[in-house]
Amino acid sequence: MTAQKIIDLHCHSTYSDGTLSPKELVQLGKQQGLSALALTDHDTIHGLVPFFEQGVLQGLETITGVELGALWKHYHQPEIHIVGLGFHINSPILEKELHFMREQRELRNEHMAQKLTSMGLSITLEELKNLSHTQVITRAHFAKLLLKKGYISTMAEAFSKYISPGLPAYVPRVLFSPKNCIDLIHKSGGVAILAHPNLYNLSFEALTILCRELVDLGIDGIEIQYSSYSSSDKKNIRKLANTFHLLFSGGSDFHGENKPHIQLGTGKGNLLIPYTFWEDMQPSLKKYQQA
Repeated sequence: MTAQKIIDLHCHSTYSDGTLSPKELVQLGKQQGLSALALTDHDTIHGLVPFFEQGVLQGLETITGVELGALWKHYHQPEIHIVGLGFHINSPILEKELHFMREQRELRNEHMAQKLTSMGLSITLEELKNLSHTQVITRAHFAKLLLKKGYISTMAEAFSKYISPGLPAYVPRVLFSPKNCIDLIHKSGGVAILAHPNLYNLSFEALTILCRELVDLGIDGIEIQYSSYSSSDKKNIRKLANTFHLLFSGGSDFHGENKPHIQLGTGKGNLLIPYTFWEDMQPSLKKYQQA
């Protein structure tokens, strides 16, 4: 009997807030026995070229990906994340919009650094850039720098005391609308997937409303497998997928040492994402790429 082909459709590299390079991710994916891997860095696709080059060398199927933030203007105005998969690697419209988002991130990061400094936690944008060596600086980089400078004892402390919504150094991001995200992914030839809906602090009823709205906007799928899902999350999210006829997706959301309890491909040991998820996306990808 042939072994099932396993994949991971959500992970991050050093081009955003992961700690492994695209090349190292492919090497690890190969070691883990994965058949395919998608790189879904935040607001950048610049890691995809070395990712694809290493995929050819390792004989591992590599998939274009990106993770976008969107503001859902209901309930507590949660930031939701939409993953794009399978789009054209050289999409000019995607790169143009991502460049704008990275500029907005830099303005936000400068403001957050100023807030922290005014509280006696002196950090600069230059220090953050020297620490990250990448285009996209996230709150994880703030936490790492605060830890390195001895202002906190764990990275989690940065989020619990300073840089989470409602806390003194937090600055909200400028975000796309859900429609912007979905349309941008489709125009680039990819499928749009709602990522980790368990993280938005919404009831099942509210998630149902969210999914209904996103379906009306053209969302293609939802992550029915994810590292932090409880048994009830799995049941409810699969129910939403079936109710709204959404494609199945899934991923570990691997970040390397920034989330050391999460492993590529297997998450917390609870993931087994079949290659059929990727196969089932092919008709939609063909439609968008021929449009």
